[in-house]
Amino acid sequence: MATVLIVDDERNIRSGLSIAFEDEDFDTLEAENGEVAWNIINKKSVDLVITDLRMPVLSGYDLLKRISSTFPTLPVIVLTGHGTIEDAVKAMQDGAIDFFTKPVDLDHIILTARKALQNSKILEQNRRLTEEITTLKQKVQARGTIIGKSEKLTKMMSLIEQVAPTRASVLVTGESGVGKELVADALHRLSDRKDGPFIKVHCASLSSNLLESELFGHEKGAFTGAVSQKKGRFELADGGTIFLDEIGEIDSATQVKILRVLQEREFERVGGTETVKVDVRIVAATNRDLLEEVKKGNFREDLYYRLNVVHIEVPPLRERREDIPLLMSSFLEEFNREDKRAIEGFSPAARKAMYAYSWPGNIRQLRNTIESAVVTCRGKVIDTGDLPEQIVAENRAGEVSIRLGVTLSEAERTVIMSTLDFCEGNKTKASEMLGIGRKTLHRKLEEYNVEDKT
Repeated sequence: MATVLIVDDERNIRSGLSIAFEDEDFDTLEAENGEVAWNIINKKSVDLVITDLRMPVLSGYDLLKRISSTFPTLPVIVLTGHGTIEDAVKAMQDGAIDFFTKPVDLDHIILTARKALQNSKILEQNRRLTEEITTLKQKVQARGTIIGKSEKLTKMMSLIEQVAPTRASVLVTGESGVGKELVADALHRLSDRKDGPFIKVHCASLSSNLLESELFGHEKGAFTGAVSQKKGRFELADGGTIFLDEIGEIDSATQVKILRVLQEREFERVGGTETVKVDVRIVAATNRDLLEEVKKGNFREDLYYRLNVVHIEVPPLRERREDIPLLMSSFLEEFNREDKRAIEGFSPAARKAMYAYSWPGNIRQLRNTIESAVVTCRGKVIDTGDLPEQIVAENRAGEVSIRLGVTLSEAERTVIMSTLDFCEGNKTKASEMLGIGRKTLHRKLEEYNVEDKT
């Protein structure tokens, strides 16, 4: 339950607000002036403050200033008489989220309180995740941008840390977009070769002839356009690590040359006779089943086993969902900084949709989704309207259809009963989803003549 601190020097107002909030399943605390309230805030857990502005000892305005400077995420609603609206507006400029004139509209202030608590929860979640990401980065700087704390990711990182200091070749497999290049980068950062070069080659992006020249270099005159000698990627990677992405796409002739580098650590440039010796650690990656390609005759068996001295499988995002909140927060921070935005977080509905989505494009798709949402978001919080339709659509199980023309009371009954069915009769869960208190839900069910078995 959320705890609301009600601060007013008039006992009747404090009592009336307390009763109203307790009827909606809030916990309440009371204080007769700002000084008493300040002591309570420092000793007890308070989620929302509702305070009068004009009080003896310590005014509500001075209390607001203390809260804003010490507890900036604690939401404050101010109460004022009709003659002090100007003061209330000033209070909002100094951090209050809303103000109400006396006598207070109870339904309105409770609704405002719920919204304020929801926004406060979003800010607190974002702050906590940001702190967690910072801690993770401090603990494992060598990971680079590998972010997560799931069991599968932790096991993968443990294997990376164990293998990195060795000279063993590593084959990294996994679906497209899972971050295989980040694994290669971590292997290099954690190795004794970290001060040497880290050279990346995307094998699928080059034709066979170009790939051979790119990997091994060429001599002047080796082919039309070869006007000078050029060092290849293996030569440039001497003393460091070479990452061969999409290794399953290379032809048989190039496979033979890579096998020789693995076995003898030497090669000749295209069109040359001089043997070039190199000390290179090879990390290869593919989203193909290379063993199946070996059976089909598309990939050399001896090269497969030379590359696959250590096998690291990168889990897809759907198998490490507990890492999604950290990744979301990290990408939000990144794109806020790059695009000079100040998006504060994600709405509960947006979080729910993103947690539930299957992410066939994995981390790459998640990153692109958040980049797009940051750019197009018009408010302070990313909501479902800022997300691609397919992400929201996958989370629509349990939606309620209400035809036009029904009365408000009929629509309310449909929503309440459908939500209760969706929650399998769990009234606590249903009331949370509906944003109402359990007592209100019980009262509504009595109106509908629904037997209450709880």
